[in-house]
Amino acid sequence: MRFKQFNHACSCLAGKFRQCMGDRPAGEVAPLSKIGRRGRKRICKITGDRKLCARMAALGFHAGEEVEVLCQEADARCILKIQGGTVSLDKTASRNIFVESLE
Repeated sequence: MRFKQFNHACSCLAGKFRQCMGDRPAGEVAPLSKIGRRGRKRICKITGDRKLCARMAALGFHAGEEVEVLCQEADARCILKIQGGTVSLDKTASRNIFVESLE
């Protein structure tokens, strides 16, 4: 079975990632630590080791999920609002979350 057939047959995260990264210019998708602006964002992908990815999944960070950046400076800690809760992320976590702006 090819990847396209597999992706079409199941509802996996590859479809959401493709929607997010699809036909957009490369400059629109960037790590959360490099965005440096407040506002609504959509998570495209989460990179890093298994421990970091598992921790982010436990907090509700998944591809396709919308977050609101409340307070952020470039390459520093950031405060996010996700699924009704507020989360503070360190530099390592925010470098491994790739987002696109919704505004």
